[in-house]
Amino acid sequence: MWTTSYTPRAGRMSDLKETSQYIFKHLDFHGKTAVILGSGLGGFTDILTDQCTLPYAQIPHYPRSTVKGHSGELVTGMLEEKEILVAKGRVHCYEGYSRETVTFPIRVFKELGIENLIITNSSGSLKRKNTPGTLMVIEGHMDFTFQDGPADPGLISDGKFHSPELISIAKKVASDNGIHLAMGNYCWTLGPAYETPAEIQYFKSLNGTAVGMSTLPEIEEGGTLELNVLTLSTLTNFAAGISEHPLTHQEVLHNAEKAKGRFLKLLSGIIERI
Repeated sequence: MWTTSYTPRAGRMSDLKETSQYIFKHLDFHGKTAVILGSGLGGFTDILTDQCTLPYAQIPHYPRSTVKGHSGELVTGMLEEKEILVAKGRVHCYEGYSRETVTFPIRVFKELGIENLIITNSSGSLKRKNTPGTLMVIEGHMDFTFQDGPADPGLISDGKFHSPELISIAKKVASDNGIHLAMGNYCWTLGPAYETPAEIQYFKSLNGTAVGMSTLPEIEEGGTLELNVLTLSTLTNFAAGISEHPLTHQEVLHNAEKAKGRFLKLLSGIIERI
């Protein structure tokens, strides 16, 4: 698979500088690892020490979360001896944001000196063996939003998007802690409506493993910027047509909470070994 990279417009470059300088001034961050927390996964910051918090609403040009389960703030802190930057909540294209805006935080992270990007999300399982609460590493992805690509394209290989080194670390941490860790392909849909059973059957026929409404733009932007990207997904529900009851966002948050202990152990173990 090939995808496009691009250079932001001049106006966005000035926004990027202003945003990055504001964050550095208020958080004084010097670490190399950033984490994006998805729906219901914000509890990770509870285990950090020496925390500093900066709400998205106070940051110039930074997009703001509107979805329940996404608190909308940057948090810096220490995990053992590692200083990390955590984005509690993300924005989505279905909230009315462009792909360029959705990926703006990734470019900010690059400007701040980030080298390792760990992306997390909650997604729907396409396989009965991966029951709600299963943790999964995304090792491949498919774009079903059919959006126009960015301007000024350049071709880059799909192999840059999912770091083999970080995936290997994730597998080792899971094995050492007795955590079942699935591997699979993530299908991105635009949302906010959940997928139909017919769409889910189609995704399954293409070897899809999980489906969701976020994450892929962040993965591709991180790869384009040559960050080491690892994506962890908590499978919080069965996709449409697999479950026997209607899907709700409340179910997503409930099952994310149930998986919290294993998720925190996996994520913290990975960061400690980077």
